[in-house]
Amino acid sequence: MQYKNKLFINGEWLEGSSKETFNVLNPASEEIITAVASADVNDAKKAIDAAESAFKEWSKTSPRDRSVILKNAYELFMNKIEDFAELITIENGKAYADAKGEALYSAEFFRWYSEEAVRANGQISQAPATGARIVVQYKPIGISVLVTPWNYPAAMGTRKIAPAIAAGCPVIIKPASETPLTMLELMPLLEEAGVPKGLLSVLPSRNTSKLVDHLLHDPRVRLVSFTGSTEVGRKLLKVAADQVLKTSMELGGNAPLIIFDDADINTAIEGALLAKMRNLGEACTAANRIYVHEDIAQEFKSKFSERMGSLKVGNGLDKSVDVGPLVNAETRDKVKYFVDDALSKGAELCVGGQTIEGPGFYYPPTVLFNVSDDSECLNDEIFGPVAAIQTFKDTEEVITRANNTEYGLVAYVFTEDMKKGMQVCERLDYGMVGLNRGLVSDPAAPFGGTKQSGLGREGGHEGMLEFMEAQYISAIW
Repeated sequence: MQYKNKLFINGEWLEGSSKETFNVLNPASEEIITAVASADVNDAKKAIDAAESAFKEWSKTSPRDRSVILKNAYELFMNKIEDFAELITIENGKAYADAKGEALYSAEFFRWYSEEAVRANGQISQAPATGARIVVQYKPIGISVLVTPWNYPAAMGTRKIAPAIAAGCPVIIKPASETPLTMLELMPLLEEAGVPKGLLSVLPSRNTSKLVDHLLHDPRVRLVSFTGSTEVGRKLLKVAADQVLKTSMELGGNAPLIIFDDADINTAIEGALLAKMRNLGEACTAANRIYVHEDIAQEFKSKFSERMGSLKVGNGLDKSVDVGPLVNAETRDKVKYFVDDALSKGAELCVGGQTIEGPGFYYPPTVLFNVSDDSECLNDEIFGPVAAIQTFKDTEEVITRANNTEYGLVAYVFTEDMKKGMQVCERLDYGMVGLNRGLVSDPAAPFGGTKQSGLGREGGHEGMLEFMEAQYISAIW
């Protein structure tokens, strides 16, 4: 495969002002895939200049024209779905089935926003006190900086790019340095779809802090959209305050998964497996704390451990593999630390728990039971294939425990009593809840959290409005 490994600015592939590069590794082999150009502040200025020029014309395009381009992008992406799945696996490590699922999910954002592009509806009303007409319309906010993580190399980009294009905004994308290749590969496809030069730039870089700081201090930039850790999100919010930028933040999670005693045990097991092991657990939506009612805890532990232990570990390009390597050594070592810490505090090891020899950053599917409250894995994102199980007695108790975190991204509930299930969902302080489902992500739904899990929403109609400003005109006629 020929990898795109240069900066993409104003429709051109550039080596970058500094001529510096950084290596991208294959997590399955630890071998270098390619060396990628590293952007600096001079490249950032070029990208902003290009975006400013492109915005003058793009903001005038009709919603239908933007819709057609996005539909073209969807169709072109679908034609190359296998290629993108393979590339995602190579640079991220995830199993091919997970990678193809991500690719399909990524493509769907182009189709969804091709339909939403024509629905930025305003309103006209009459002011009750004055009789003046209140005219409200939505306008593109302007140049938007997108900072994306490594765990979903395609989806975290398309979830931002598609609504930005639909809204009429140019974007500058800073992909994670672990996985920049997928986003670079997407650019020729979007050009073929009809996106004009300058509207999209991709700036991979090892000098992330300096690069992003420069971008966010340019007065022409009006929005920053970030997906990543809460720690980094806090820093970006402080930087964004200098220019009073609009911010969209999809940050960390600590998802509880609650299984009541009346749940269908097989549904709960499969749902928990999906919520825990989708993307190898390297997801902010991954079930981080599994609460099982004490009356069914032993049965769940036994059957769930059996399912986890049956998953095949190996190179994700082998389509029979369920679990690929973690993205890098740091992530693998952090997962190992969480397991060792929990075991030292009395947790029962049901399956897994032993680091797999390399090459490759592998860690086996692991189940821990009766994890103590002071274990580190309950208070931080595990971001790996480790299920931490605790038991509970009653509803009030488990709701309190589930809400006892600074995070509020997603929660999961399993019960056959739908009335109780809906009541519990409404009392959980989370932006999203899966009821008898281990998957909540959907391009047609607003994705986002409460508390320190973020600001704003991605996906749904709300995702496009993030890239727009409401303008109110007061008129007499």
